[in-house]
Amino acid sequence: MCLLCDDEKAYQAYMAYLDAMERQGKMADPDKAMDAALDALEAADKAKRDDPANDKTLSPFFCSPVDK
Repeated sequence: MCLLCDDEKAYQAYMAYLDAMERQGKMADPDKAMDAALDALEAADKAKRDDPANDKTLSPFFCSPVDK
């Protein structure tokens, strides 16, 4: 089974890339579309991982900034 069939987020990223290319009037290369989808997923995962609010390794005695 391919990555797109197995992962809903990958499929959504792939379709978003194809839609963006279509809006620009360009033909999307399937290989480039897959690479762009994977890059988007990696960037989203990195942003989520680097967010201090998601850091579960902090000590309970560490004062994190308060989200307003």
